[in-house]
Amino acid sequence: MMKTQSLLFLFALLSFISFAQTKVNTDDIAIKKNLTYFVNTIKTKKIDQSVNCIYPKFFTIVPKEQMTQILNLTYNNPFMKIDVQDLQFGDIEKPELISGEYFSIANYYLKMKCNVNSLNDEMKKQMNAALVSKYGKNNVKYLANEGSYLINANMKACAVSKDRKYWKFVILEKEFKTELIKILPKKVLDKI
Repeated sequence: MMKTQSLLFLFALLSFISFAQTKVNTDDIAIKKNLTYFVNTIKTKKIDQSVNCIYPKFFTIVPKEQMTQILNLTYNNPFMKIDVQDLQFGDIEKPELISGEYFSIANYYLKMKCNVNSLNDEMKKQMNAALVSKYGKNNVKYLANEGSYLINANMKACAVSKDRKYWKFVILEKEFKTELIKILPKKVLDKI
């Protein structure tokens, strides 16, 4: 009898643990799927679709049209071709419900190649300084034979959802923290 109860207890405990892990994983899977879609729209230069992946409240800071222009200037720029080559995920925080929306911080890594062949030397120097300042010296490598920078970017995004199935994103960067205060909870911003 005791052995049966112990086995039942163990079974119940294992079931609970695996259920708890499954719950967390479904959030992870949904966030990764939506973030991968977002990155792929940038990779394939489908900027209008990229803009649709952005958290709508973000457009109260930067109007949608302006955001579309910024992304087009960055990723469809004939003078500076940026190719997103690889996406990998780091930690994804457990979503937290705040004022009717779920917030989760997703850490991810992008490998990008930025061709600067058409820039003059002065612009190349400025570009180098900007990339090193943003991503760190160890994450920026100049490939002289191609006239390109290889960038390993450690990124953070805040994933926001009402239903935990469809997630929208805000890229989290320290330099924009004062603007992001207007649209993201303090609890989320304290983590960047």
